[in-house]
Amino acid sequence: MPNATSERPESQLDKFKALARELEADEDEARWDERLEKVVKHKPAPEETGDQA
Repeated sequence: MPNATSERPESQLDKFKALARELEADEDEARWDERLEKVVKHKPAPEETGDQA
């Protein structure tokens, strides 16, 4: 009798995890934030000049 787990097709999540490992993805949240700050630049909020309603 064949093993059911060996015949089960790879799930989308399993494929994603395998690709992430292949691409050497980093799961460290602090490192993610550090890298994100290099890419994303925050625009300063416009200063309010008073009530112009």
